[in-house]
Amino acid sequence: MANLPPSPQTRWQAVKMAARFISPYKRQVIYSLLALLFTATITLSIGQGIRLLIDQGFATQSKDLLSQYVVIFLLLVIALAIGTFTRYYWVTWLGERVIADIRRTVFNHLIHLHPGFFEENRSLEIQSRLTADMTLLQTVIGSSVSFALRNLIMMLGGIIWLFITNAKLTALVTICVPLVVIPILIYGRRVRHLSRQSQDRIAAVGAYVGEVLGQIKTVQAYNHQSIDQRIFHDQVEEAFAVAKQRTTQRALLVTIVIVLVLGAVGLMLWVGGIDVIEGRISGGELAAFIFYSVIVGSAVASISEVIGELQRAAGAAERTMELLRAPNLIQSPATPQPLPKVSGNIEIDQLCFAYPSRPDVLAINELTLTIRAGETLALVGPSGAGKSTLFDLLLRFFDSQSGCIKLEGIDIRHLDLFALRRCFALVSQNPVLFFGTISDNLRYARPDATDAEVEAAAEAAYAHDFICKLPQGYQTHLGDSGLGLSGGQKQRLTIARALLADAPILLLDEATSALDAQSEHWVQQALQRLMHNRTTLVIAHRLATVQSADRIAVLDHGHLDALGTHTELLQSSALYARLAALQLQPQ
Repeated sequence: MANLPPSPQTRWQAVKMAARFISPYKRQVIYSLLALLFTATITLSIGQGIRLLIDQGFATQSKDLLSQYVVIFLLLVIALAIGTFTRYYWVTWLGERVIADIRRTVFNHLIHLHPGFFEENRSLEIQSRLTADMTLLQTVIGSSVSFALRNLIMMLGGIIWLFITNAKLTALVTICVPLVVIPILIYGRRVRHLSRQSQDRIAAVGAYVGEVLGQIKTVQAYNHQSIDQRIFHDQVEEAFAVAKQRTTQRALLVTIVIVLVLGAVGLMLWVGGIDVIEGRISGGELAAFIFYSVIVGSAVASISEVIGELQRAAGAAERTMELLRAPNLIQSPATPQPLPKVSGNIEIDQLCFAYPSRPDVLAINELTLTIRAGETLALVGPSGAGKSTLFDLLLRFFDSQSGCIKLEGIDIRHLDLFALRRCFALVSQNPVLFFGTISDNLRYARPDATDAEVEAAAEAAYAHDFICKLPQGYQTHLGDSGLGLSGGQKQRLTIARALLADAPILLLDEATSALDAQSEHWVQQALQRLMHNRTTLVIAHRLATVQSADRIAVLDHGHLDALGTHTELLQSSALYARLAALQLQPQ
């Protein structure tokens, strides 16, 4: 998501995007426009009411006529209030509804994007786009656009009434129109560019705050607060500097418009006052003309101010468009091949893969490997050997550049993504838990699981006892990432979740590496139950945990170095023997 100035084509696409989301609500748009036209008409009619009040009420010295025109004036005010209520309700409803639809559409698109997208773009900045940018768009769609249209109608209607009331005075006002339009065009472009920059800076500030506060223990453990404060200060000041430039340009725009428009009104008052004194027009006509002049002047000034809001909204819409245009590189085929009953046979044939950020470095290099149904295969090797990458490719988080992976004899790229991923249960090194109850977390893979099934999975994972000791048992709320539980307890919950998923293939990524001896004992017991009658791939740096595997695959720089049992590899693989010597033999 490059931080480049938006092109006219991009802005037009942003407008079309907004129109696409508004189009399903044509009825509400019509209600809003009718209410807007009604209130504008009533407001413009008040000018004629003032003229009649002065010329027919005050000038004639008639109490009856004065009372009649005051009643008419009050009726206009009541009608204006009703129309304003209707306009505000439907315009605000429309803004809230459209933004809710946009948020849902963007989220639905993001949640299906390939994981590589989130490695190249900061998740916290994307989060800012879903919150701050959406709030800005809501304000514009639900308020500013209506305000601009209302003022545009008032300006056009006011100009028409100005000509009807007094053409000579109107000519004086219209002289200033080009003088007002030119600065709007000049400064509007500057405001648009600065608005986009300001939003990007604010998004960066939000992303940095989320990152630091999300890792607050590490920040404080290394006494990094002063450095983070300085970095945050610099980012906030950068955001403030851009905002100051944008505010200055907008302030200059509004100031110039006010001076020109109200200067024209002042000139008109002088000329009109002389005409009243000399009897060429009545006092009521001048009062009406002043009213319409103020309306036109206020409308022009308001439109120039709203243009700044619309420029910011254009920037927010462009940033939203960037998210919606982000291509999903990993998708199900148009006509997926049906998947037979999965027993866990996997064939990896001449697989080559390099991450998009490092296209010249092969993370998997011509890997060929056959995994038999029901066996436990351990993947070992030094860091960077490609073990975790292989898991990513099995789950189709990425696609290989060449070679293929077959599940039950079918290339996984020919399978429906959801059907493919239902075949795997993943237990990672860092247990992933979500904000919510323990029950919600266990049901993550199977929302329809019964309470009895949830408890059975927890018992099999040796988690039921400690869950029952918690304040609300299975309904106990967990903090972010399972805050409040020990590492072993979190891991046993993820194992229970994997048990509940009941997938035929199990992927274990260093599931016990970060645990103490007692926690590891319970987790290992739970894993033994989980691995029963399942094809299991185990990533492990600690060879003591995989010696009992049916086979061990030794990976080095993405290719298969050796394959066999622990005893066989000690004889046939120098790399495995070296790893074993470092870990298993006494010093």
